[in-house]
This record gives sequence, structure tokens and C-alpha cells, in this order.
Amino acid sequence: MKSPWIEALRSVALTVPDLAAAEAFYTGTWQLTVADRADGVVWLRGSGADHHLLALHQAPGVPRILKVTLRARSAQALAHVAQAAVAAGGRVEATAGPAADPAGGQRVLLRDADGRRYEVVHGDARRPADVPPPPDQPQRLAHAVLNAPSVDAARAFLEPVLGFVLADRTRIMAFMNCDRDHHTLALGDADNAALNHIAFVMPTLDAVMRGGGRMKDAGLPPQWGPGRHGPGDNAFNYFVDPFGIVIEYTAEVEQIDDSYVPGGPADWTWPPGRVDQWGLSAPPSAALKAAQRAVVFQDDIGALRV
Repeated sequence: MKSPWIEALRSVALTVPDLAAAEAFYTGTWQLTVADRADGVVWLRGSGADHHLLALHQAPGVPRILKVTLRARSAQALAHVAQAAVAAGGRVEATAGPAADPAGGQRVLLRDADGRRYEVVHGDARRPADVPPPPDQPQRLAHAVLNAPSVDAARAFLEPVLGFVLADRTRIMAFMNCDRDHHTLALGDADNAALNHIAFVMPTLDAVMRGGGRMKDAGLPPQWGPGRHGPGDNAFNYFVDPFGIVIEYTAEVEQIDDSYVPGGPADWTWPPGRVDQWGLSAPPSAALKAAQRAVVFQDDIGALRV
């Protein structure tokens, strides 16, 4: 299972109302590192090879998602996805040209019919991954989950345009694959197209648990977890950050290939009272569910460096 066009999820860009406070949280508590900064924006990296995982832009009001950035397998992929986006009912907001962030490279910027914005980059800068990785620092992004009023319509963009394929379908979510990670994007059944959550890969299960303790110490206890998912088989701990953005620590994401057989809703059910494989976690909190539909895509990116 592999997209011919997309290699991986690289980063997510968001607005926050207090950039200094956001930087303090994401470096001090969430354990990212500043990769670069400019007026009104900071780029934050993990211990892996990606230049950055988060771009945080200062903007008033509630947080908004600006874009999800995917890394292309080739320069030729940029032309394909731009042409295919229009054919699939989306639009091209920026044709192939230099990326606007310090990672550089070439990029195209696409929007689907529901307003989800995808940036596809090629030739962006990378850094030597930390070896061994720090024990409690996120390494890279595992996945981003985006809400969809119509999962079928959202898939009808992701599949022909970006080459994603369905890994599994549950009653409430479609897990979309582009390479060896079980899923890189997922689509959640919802009444809007908001950011559901962003998942950060930790080096070990212990790191997921220690991260949960660190968040609890900061007054931000888990809103779902710890637990182990069915699709993807990954350990999880979900939180709502100080600004209302849902973030996840995860580890042990299932690696799949063409022999993997996608499951349907009947394959992913739990006994009464369970919401994961372990059966220890309570269901997602009301606060988590509200936050999972609150961070919508910003329609006009204006002068933001996006």
C-alpha cells in the first residue's frame, strides 16, 4: 500500500492567539525544539529528520488550521496533484513554486471542496535525525485526522489526487494510507471539516506514558487514554492544548504493506464498556469531543507566511 505521489506527512500549520505562550508550551511541556522563527511565526521540530513538524502563526481569535503539508516522492508529483485536484473538484491556491517557509523546496497548495488545505512539497530541507533519539521528545508526525461531512467525498479527493488508499474503515473513521505507516491521514465522520487532532510519534511506549505525566503536571491531563487503538495498533494519549487544539502522543504505529487487508466497521468493534484494546481508558471526554470540531480551516490566509 503506497501512494505513487506522497511519501509522508511532514507538518501542520496553525494560528494561535498568543505565540509566546504557545512556544513556551510546545517547547517546555510538549518537548519540541525551535527550528526557526520570523516575525509572527515559529517553526518547531522533533528529533527526527523533518525541518519542522508545527508552524505556529500569531493571529487573533480562536486557533485555525492553515494547511497540512505532505512530502512528495518526486518533483513530477507536484504537476500531477495540481492537475488532479481541479479534476476532482478542488482548486489550486498556489501553483508550483518556492515554498514559503524556511524548509524551502518547491510546493503546490490545494484545497478540496470542503475547504481542507493541503500543501505538497518536494526538495524541502531535512536535518540529521538525533541518534539515539531523546527519550521523551516527539520524533515526527504520525498522522493528522480531519473531519468530513462526507467521508466518501473526502476520499474522492484524497485517492485520485494524492494517491492515498483506504487502510481500514470503522463506524466513525476512514484510515488513509500512503506508505508503511498504517495511516498518515484519517477522515472522521462529522458535521464539519475541522482538524480533529494531530498525532506525534514518541520513541517508546514509556515515552507516551511519561509525556502523559508531564502534561498532567502542567494541568492538562489526558482527555482520552492511555490506551491502544484497533486500526493502526498504536498506543495513544490524547490531550487538549492550552489553546483548544487536540494533540496526541503515540507510539508503535503498525507498519503495513500490500499484503494488508483493509477491514470494515464489523471488524473493529469492542465489547460493551471498552473503547480500545486494553479496556482501561474511559471514553473520550466531552472537552475532547468539543475541541475535535472547533479548529476549522482558515479561509483567507492573507498575509500569513503560508
